[in-house]
Amino acid sequence: MEAIVMYPSPAIGHLISMVELAKLILNHRPSLSIHIIIFEPPYDAGSTATYINKVSATIPSIIFHRLPTITLPQSLISSAKIPETLTFEVLLLNNPNLEQALLSISNNFNIFAFIPDFFCYAALSVTAKLNIPTYEFFTSGAGCLSLMLCFPSMHKNTTKNFKDMDALLHIPGIPPIPAKDVPTPMLERDDKIYQFLLDASTLLPKSAGIIANTFGSLEPRAVKTLTDELGAPDGPLPPCPPLYCIGPLIVSDNRVVSDASHGGGDGVGVSYSKPECLTWLDRQPSQSIVFLCFGSLGRFSVEQLKEIAVGLERSGERFLWVVKNPPHFDEADFNSIFPAGFLDRTKERGFIVKSWAPQVEILNHESVGGFVTHCGWNSVLEAVCAGVPMVAWPLYAEQRCNRILLVEEIKIALPMMESTENGFVSSSEVEKRVRELMNSKKGNSVRKKTEAMKDEAKAAQNDGGSSCVALIKLFESWKPK
Repeated sequence: MEAIVMYPSPAIGHLISMVELAKLILNHRPSLSIHIIIFEPPYDAGSTATYINKVSATIPSIIFHRLPTITLPQSLISSAKIPETLTFEVLLLNNPNLEQALLSISNNFNIFAFIPDFFCYAALSVTAKLNIPTYEFFTSGAGCLSLMLCFPSMHKNTTKNFKDMDALLHIPGIPPIPAKDVPTPMLERDDKIYQFLLDASTLLPKSAGIIANTFGSLEPRAVKTLTDELGAPDGPLPPCPPLYCIGPLIVSDNRVVSDASHGGGDGVGVSYSKPECLTWLDRQPSQSIVFLCFGSLGRFSVEQLKEIAVGLERSGERFLWVVKNPPHFDEADFNSIFPAGFLDRTKERGFIVKSWAPQVEILNHESVGGFVTHCGWNSVLEAVCAGVPMVAWPLYAEQRCNRILLVEEIKIALPMMESTENGFVSSSEVEKRVRELMNSKKGNSVRKKTEAMKDEAKAAQNDGGSSCVALIKLFESWKPK
């Protein structure tokens, strides 16, 4: 029997994208068996067990294989500046386990292709040894992919930390990016995660192909650059394998309720019952609600949450706001997060949801007219597919880069601008951007562009559309030569 093997990083957003890719492949090639190899992250990234169990129960052709748990030395754990560094350490140590898993699967299946997450680059040495064609899956967009492909060249051309550079970086296919807006792991050269990401970017061109969760009409300039200008003499982009833009991949079955440990509306979870927030939305006027949600890892300080509350109240707009407890905050004191009297004064036009809400359903609700988002790529694609314009408020990872793409290149978002270097946003900025999105010429402009992009997203996935054609080319590349 023929099989595809996938290897996602443990972050829930990456796992969901990989499962959606598996479902897309099975829709077109139902005879395939898809094996997803997973491992425990070395820090608390939230349980994925409920989500995995639901997928296993509903799609028998997707089989999960769990690698043995790797225990890292305490010295390594305590020296890591951010927990994601430890994931890379585990990935390197997991290669012998991965090799055994692949050999075990190949006893009963003919493995056509191996699809690792971009961050799982360490697996390439294993698949090269076993002679398995490897196609890296890039869960973000083509613009960020261009940046990652240029990273080795950028590294060679400077000895400074990007966080200390007051300069614009010129990346082919996207607007100039302030050096301080590169993905978080790239900011400091002496940080171990910087080297891990550099290694991942260096190995990216060595795969048999790159699968990207985007579509041609969303990022036409970046996609054209990545297909036309790779390996140009003296250019920053290296020669690369074929690019397959097969998106948008978003959660297709959102009639689920999340395990609260995930937060953030990624459609993760268990049995469905209609949440109260959807019933509340049913009573609101068309396109009147601004929805605020900041992903599975998006937490704010009490001070920042109070600023958001003041800004929302002063804006006069109707809102649905997903709020997670601030770090080290007692759950019993949840209502004390907000300014005195805020909940009473806004109860007729505002709705607070604690921890998690069904993001896809909310974005597709008739009453929702705007989305304040952390710019995680899954959330961006969900908003595009729902035709909902955004206010871009990046928090971590590649999200600052995404803000530039959404605001300046794709023009489907307005920017939320920080007032301090640590990313703090004032209540006046929240008030201004929410009003601007919901009631201004600028807001109307991004709304029209986003609504048009919704149609483009559908067209890309239809028969003969760019993403459908790319998927067929991907299948053809798997055929034995």
